[in-house]
Order: sequence, then C-alpha cells, then structure tokens
Amino acid sequence: MKPLAASALVLAATLALPAAAANDDALALVPADAAAVGVVHVADLRSSPLAARVFSDTDHLTVDGDAARFLAEARLNPKEDVDTVVAAGSPKGAGGSSGWGLVLFEGRFDPAALSAAIVERGAVKKSTPAGDYFLLPDKSATSSPSHEQGAIAFASKHLVIAGNESSVVAALAERSAGGTAFRTGAGLGGQLGRIDSGASAWALVDVTRLPVGERRKGLRASGTIDGKDVDGTARAGHDDPAMSLVSSMKNVSLLALQATARGDALKLSATGVVSDEETAGLMEDALRGVLAAWRLAAQEKSPETVSVLRKFTVARDGSTVSISGTLPGATVRALAEKKHAAVN
Repeated sequence: MKPLAASALVLAATLALPAAAANDDALALVPADAAAVGVVHVADLRSSPLAARVFSDTDHLTVDGDAARFLAEARLNPKEDVDTVVAAGSPKGAGGSSGWGLVLFEGRFDPAALSAAIVERGAVKKSTPAGDYFLLPDKSATSSPSHEQGAIAFASKHLVIAGNESSVVAALAERSAGGTAFRTGAGLGGQLGRIDSGASAWALVDVTRLPVGERRKGLRASGTIDGKDVDGTARAGHDDPAMSLVSSMKNVSLLALQATARGDALKLSATGVVSDEETAGLMEDALRGVLAAWRLAAQEKSPETVSVLRKFTVARDGSTVSISGTLPGATVRALAEKKHAAVN
C-alpha cells in the first residue's frame, strides 16, 4: 500500500472514532465522592453451589404475577443475565449537600424490551446529550424539596444504570466521557488495594461520612460520646469484650469488607482503619475477646461451630485491624436453613 493511501486510511479511522469511548465498566462510573461502594460479582457466585442459596429469594418473583410478567416482557432472567452489581451512594452532607444513590448492573440485556416493559408500567422517557433514561412513577408520599424520583437508563446491551434522577443523568455523562476517576484512585477508589482481586463480593465504607460518623464529630466537642470519654473508653462495662469492641468501633474511619466463594465455602474478611495504634490495639483485644465469648456460647447451642470460630484470626498492622476466616459449606447451609425456618 502506498504511503499516501495508508495515511488516508489512518486519518479516516481516527475521524470515525468518538472523542471518548463510552465506558460500560460499572465500577468506572462510581462517583469519586461516594461514601460507600459495594460490589457483587454474580457471575462468580453463579458457578458455586452457594448460588442456590444466595439467589433463593429471587425465585419468589416467579410467583408474583406482575413481576413475572415484567421479566417475561423484558426478556430478563436475573440469575443468568446479570454478571455484576455495583452499588454506591452518599448521605446528605452536613453542609446541605444532597444525598444520592446509584446501582449499576453489568450483564446481557435487551434495551428495547426493557424500555417497552417499563413504559408500559408508567415510566416516562427523558433525553440528555449523553443518552436516554426513564423517570419511574413516583409512589413516595414525601413532599420534601430534596426528594428525587427514581430513574433508570438502559445504557447498552451490557449496562443498566439506576438511582435517583440526578445520579443517573450524571452517570450517563460520565459514561459518555469515558468514566470517572474512581478506578484510578479518586475518593474511596484509593482504597481498592485493600480488596482482594478475586473477591466475590466486597464493600468499602467511609465511616466518617455516614450519619453516625457525622454525629460522632459533633459530640467530640463536648468531650463525651454516649456517656463515654472521647477516646472511646467505656466507664461502665469496660471488661465486657462486646462493649469494648463497640467503643473502639467509634474510632473507625474506614471499613473494608469482602467475601470470596470457594466451592461450597465462604471466605470472609473485615478490616477497620482507626485513628491511632493504641486504639487499634484495644480493638484487636476486643475482637479476640468477642471470638472467645462466641466459642464459649457455641459449646452448648452449636458445638460444631466452635472449631470454625477457632480458625478465625485477628491481625493488626499499625492502625489497621482485621478479622478473617472461612465458613465451611456445612456451616453456610446450616445458616441458610435457619434463616429459611425463621422466615417461614
């Protein structure tokens, strides 16, 4: 091929590309100011025997007439068509900033069928330069000025975006621009290194931005929190492991939670970042005390769980404290059966 012809082809291909490729990676659409982010890799769980218990509640949709009709009209099978669910949000800020919530679904979808099914149920189509979305019927009784209707966008055959209207509109714009800076370390994205790459489900929570964290900041000025010194030490019940744990939790600034399906078992891990090493030491001691108390209680009511609890470990690294362990398949099944019996 002659150089001129090759150059012309390259130029034509370049001009045909959009300014920024639309991003269907759900995690890449999480706003950098999220106070909490959670991810469930449904595809990972689907191949595990644990899936039958995790998805058991969705079976109730088949006996709900309208829900079943909607799924049929939308050509959607949640168990098979959804691969990943990402949820993110932030509460209303002390400075008056609005709270928001966003849920993104990755998988295989039929946008046309979904759109038709939701319009049939009263949704109203809206348009933005970055794409269309649907405003859902408002069934809320609230008349608060800050209240927003729910919205949903069937962004592509692989991505569905749901949440309050402003969040959905913003997510469409970010998708069109190539995504947010969350994956590259903005906001809670800077803590992604705390999550194992193979985790089936995980969550990151900025505790300081949740209502309990905001309340804690205000009460520190008075020198006490719930009748306790600001250092979190309980004057009453200080020797109680559970009370000590609750007290030390008031100094947690970040929580990282994760679960990994391994065959029929479930590996669990929780990590908390506190204000200083001394508080971390108190939390470490409290966690060990709680595990010991659980083992003692289990000896009478559920002796088979004692060996399971004994394998859970508590570790501390500077101002970070973590607890981890694995629930064997038999234990998971037993817990699921107890939940089922309680519901019925």
